[in-house]
Amino acid sequence: MKNFGFVKVAAAVPAVKVGDVAFNAAQMLAQIKQAAQAGVRGVVFPELGLTGYTCGDLFLKPTLLDAAERELSKLLTQTQNLDIVFMVGLPVRAGAVLLNAAAVCYKGQICGVVPKTYLPNYNEFYESRWFVRALAFSGETVTLCGQTVPAGTDLLFKAGGYTFGVEICEDVWATVPPSSQAVLQGAEIIFNLSASNALVGKHAYVRQLVAQQSARGICGYVYGSCGFGESTTDVVFGANALIFENGVELAHSRRFDFKPQLICAEIDVEHVRNERLRNTSFRTDSALETAAPYEVIDLQQPVAEVKKLTRPVSPLPFVPHGEELDERCEEIFNIQVTGLATRLLAAQAKTAVVGISGGLDSTLALLVAVRTFDKLGWPRKRILGVTMPGFGTTDRTYKNALSLMKKLGVTVQEISIKKACEQHFKDIGHDVKKHDTTYENAQARERTQILMDVANRTGGIVVGTGDLSELALGWCTYSGDHISMYGVNAGVPKTLVKSLVEWVAAHETTDKQTQRVLADVVATPISPELLPADKKGRIAQKTEDLVGPYALHDFFLYYLIYSGFGPQKVLFLAAHAFAGQFKPVEIKKWLGVFIKRFFAQQFKRSCMPDGPKVGSVSLSPRGDWRMPSDGSAAAWLKELE
Repeated sequence: MKNFGFVKVAAAVPAVKVGDVAFNAAQMLAQIKQAAQAGVRGVVFPELGLTGYTCGDLFLKPTLLDAAERELSKLLTQTQNLDIVFMVGLPVRAGAVLLNAAAVCYKGQICGVVPKTYLPNYNEFYESRWFVRALAFSGETVTLCGQTVPAGTDLLFKAGGYTFGVEICEDVWATVPPSSQAVLQGAEIIFNLSASNALVGKHAYVRQLVAQQSARGICGYVYGSCGFGESTTDVVFGANALIFENGVELAHSRRFDFKPQLICAEIDVEHVRNERLRNTSFRTDSALETAAPYEVIDLQQPVAEVKKLTRPVSPLPFVPHGEELDERCEEIFNIQVTGLATRLLAAQAKTAVVGISGGLDSTLALLVAVRTFDKLGWPRKRILGVTMPGFGTTDRTYKNALSLMKKLGVTVQEISIKKACEQHFKDIGHDVKKHDTTYENAQARERTQILMDVANRTGGIVVGTGDLSELALGWCTYSGDHISMYGVNAGVPKTLVKSLVEWVAAHETTDKQTQRVLADVVATPISPELLPADKKGRIAQKTEDLVGPYALHDFFLYYLIYSGFGPQKVLFLAAHAFAGQFKPVEIKKWLGVFIKRFFAQQFKRSCMPDGPKVGSVSLSPRGDWRMPSDGSAAAWLKELE
């Protein structure tokens, strides 16, 4: 049975009638059944949802308290055959005090009761009028529905393949939320039963709280708050439910909706564990944890198979979407520019030398150089754009290279490499008609030699054009285009290079002809152009035909290397992300190619030039990635098969 670390969870916003416990319990039962039918493993209901949050002094009346206990007993009986954990908020009597608490329920049993740690007693809140805070409760158990069960804030629950903790509303607003302690004790998902009223601007703040707490705790966070039906005597409740994973939103409710809602998503617990394993700060905090160990209650819930995901899986994990696109592209571009400017000043460089092929990578490098010189107040003529036609250069890329350099106002140099390569082939005894690796790599190395010597002659540095995807695949010539004095694209994957060029065309360029050239560069097939063109003068050597689609390889880079998932899980995710675009057999084929090339080409990454990290992944041996150049891919390939 495979679940690939995914656990399906839900936050419920039921219909509610204040004080009508039987009605509220019936609404919860309907949503528990709905969640179980959908494969949900754990569902959280709002704070005090069994009675309604806005009961006021009715909380002190035995009639309401007895009704809550009675209806919870019925709910336990009605759900004893359902394989789902649910958390219900209700007032719980504990001797002479009353707790605002969450009852964690499974298979007809109350597995534990978690009281609220922080009681708001300011502005519109008066909870201390009725309840005592958890720290004032000295007991270790409570009797509820005829069951004597563990009670306290130091409880964790082990369910089907994950461990979770519980906190209630105000707790997450505290300076040190109880969930911060819970995650250090091992909680991988936090459920929050909430009843936060709606105010102007408050929703954005709540989202920030939940996002930050899930990111800081490297955990999943499921937040469920009450909605329509709660008393509106003085405030309104907006039906706010959120599911986050490590700072990323997976699902949210429709605010101010009058109908019941159940929002669901799969939290990737394996991702949480991998991130915690990698994050030394989290590991250190966990190791230095001084509080007494929490009690872990094993619910004996089996692990459930996950066959289909409802959470989104982007086929382009490196490329921002929607409103974030412009902001992220500008930020990435500025990181590249700042990196290059710093290097130019530190090297006391007089020029920047860029090899311009008319392809995506060199175009982005040139655009970065232009913006850098503009910000430094240096004349663009000190950017030396060198185009070096070879045996495979086509008219399309050649003309685009020249047009772009002229329009941007940089110094243009054209140096053909054909005669030099022919002489070199003659010197080493290689047949110029034999279009093998020697034939291709000699061209790349000749171009690099030209760029280096031009930089030496003019007191400049060579700006590298190779991108992150090429480094991952080793799709570069060792001591050829693999080498530069500063690689501005080293942290930018191929799929993002295209977006950045499109962004510059739309936001940094006003000249229509330049925009047309940039658009044609984006539309040009990706190629090193090291083999002669076809009979019609078109590109014959297309990179993606040889090593596979960059969309897939960037996806593999993100999930296999950055997220640390195994090949089977990567295939599972890719099948969802690329459904209708690539067949599973194609995905598997190219994943095999990626694994083999990634391991075999590490020696190139071990001595790659300096360059800025711009996003979540870097393959620099001085930064994110260290591995032996002679490591074996056998275990990964075996799992793939």
